[in-house]
Amino acid sequence: MNNEKKWWKEAVVYQIYPRSFMDGNGDGIGDLKGVMEKLDYLSYLGIDVIWMSPIFQSPNHDNGYDVSDYQNIMDEFGTMDEFELLLEESHKRGIKIILDLVVNHTSDEHRWFQKSCEDKENPYWDYYIWKPAEDGKEPTNWGTWFGGSAWEYNENRKRYYLHLFSPHQPDLNWKNPSVRKEVYDMMHWWLEKGIDGFRMDVINLISKSEDFSDGKLDGLYGNVRPFCLNGPHVHEYLKEMNEKVLSQYDIMTIGEATEIMVEDAKEFAGTDRNELDMVFQLEHMDMGKGQYGKWNDAPVDLKELKDIFQRWQDGLCDVGWNTLFWSNHDQPRAVSRFGDDGAYWEMSAKMLAICLHMMRGTPFIYQGEEIGMTNAGFSDLQEYRDVESLNAYHELVDELGISHEDMMKYLRLKGRDNARTPMQWSNDAEAGFTDAVPWISVNRNYPEINVEKQKQEEDSVLNCYRGVIALRHEKPVIVYGDFNMLLEDSPFIFAYERTLDDVRLTVFCNFTNQNVPCELLSDTEHVLISNYKERAGKILRPYEAVVYEKMN
Repeated sequence: MNNEKKWWKEAVVYQIYPRSFMDGNGDGIGDLKGVMEKLDYLSYLGIDVIWMSPIFQSPNHDNGYDVSDYQNIMDEFGTMDEFELLLEESHKRGIKIILDLVVNHTSDEHRWFQKSCEDKENPYWDYYIWKPAEDGKEPTNWGTWFGGSAWEYNENRKRYYLHLFSPHQPDLNWKNPSVRKEVYDMMHWWLEKGIDGFRMDVINLISKSEDFSDGKLDGLYGNVRPFCLNGPHVHEYLKEMNEKVLSQYDIMTIGEATEIMVEDAKEFAGTDRNELDMVFQLEHMDMGKGQYGKWNDAPVDLKELKDIFQRWQDGLCDVGWNTLFWSNHDQPRAVSRFGDDGAYWEMSAKMLAICLHMMRGTPFIYQGEEIGMTNAGFSDLQEYRDVESLNAYHELVDELGISHEDMMKYLRLKGRDNARTPMQWSNDAEAGFTDAVPWISVNRNYPEINVEKQKQEEDSVLNCYRGVIALRHEKPVIVYGDFNMLLEDSPFIFAYERTLDDVRLTVFCNFTNQNVPCELLSDTEHVLISNYKERAGKILRPYEAVVYEKMN
């Protein structure tokens, strides 16, 4: 059992998507001033760490995940002085800040790329991945995560450059030692300012295969994944990053590692690997993929979900550490995907909180999750802002023949803008987020679902989150205890045990809107936390969660 004590194992992390968190200057866009205004709320919630989605200078083709200057703050978000004050005020409250490190790619407006595009050789020529045309067309048939070809032609260079996402996000050439040094120097610069770590965007894509051949056709384009996922030098680069930067600070590092399995995670974040502390694995997020990837209305299969969690809990038990999360800025709202955002909205939101936070690993709360914010419910394509969603609509509807009605349904279920509607602070106009017109529409249910309302309700979703966070800080068994799955074959109940020394917690969660019999429920054991006020014998009511505590 890997029980070495670390502050980041005992922490609860809160992800802020700054554009949608709080508008502090009245322009309809969230900013650093807005985050500062809400620090006392975050202290009230009880979290330990803020993860900030990108705040670097960016033209915002992908909402900050296209960086044009790593050492300046995005104009819309504020100034470096404001960030430094935010960091200082957060630390005063015992809250750490980690930043989103986006170094698989930059913006096409970054000065490195601008220099790389020049028609004469210079030191930046191979900062990116350039290839000549093949028979007058793209070097390979690879497609991107956002739809379309992974190659874009540049007239100056008379060559194509690789971009795994938008054409405005050219991939860096990590084979070039100068690129790596630039990245490491920039990381040092931020860490010397006093930040507390990094979440690293798609970090397992930074090393590309030497094989630039066509991929197997997957729709209109060839599958790029075999050529860039967990590439041949990725661990070499991360070990180098750890040696030259990460190991020199007491920080938290999480790598977003798309499409990895447990055995891969052991290499990225094993305790003896000297690479990263943790990875964000997306296996439970990628459930239900079909012919068109995530764009479908397949329901969540609880048995599959449990299998995934058990595999990760067991697999990293002795050699690593898990991240725990239901949602983030790239995913639908947790209660809409895994719970019931209708009749059982409140109970299912609380159940999801209890189910996740009692497991072994570091929990991450995405802004608004703690009040049970739901999917956006947009009915008009014009309401969407996300490049992935808009590209997918045009590719699937215009080129592959999916109906408009079906695609709009899929966007309402899975689109990334579901997570990006403004934080719902109150029942004031625009949910108290701004006095202006917000950059994206506020969810229409904000009068019923908002922070101000839930602070006044003893049994609110918000107070349930405060409760589970407080328990994690109070009970070592929740952080460091063994994990043992119960009722593995049940298609309705997610149940598990946590044990440490003489303490045992037993967790039961009903993932359905029906009463479900469960013989393991107790009438005598102490209830540590539940989302119903009274027990109901050997029955779990709709979306009920109950945690028993027993001292042996």
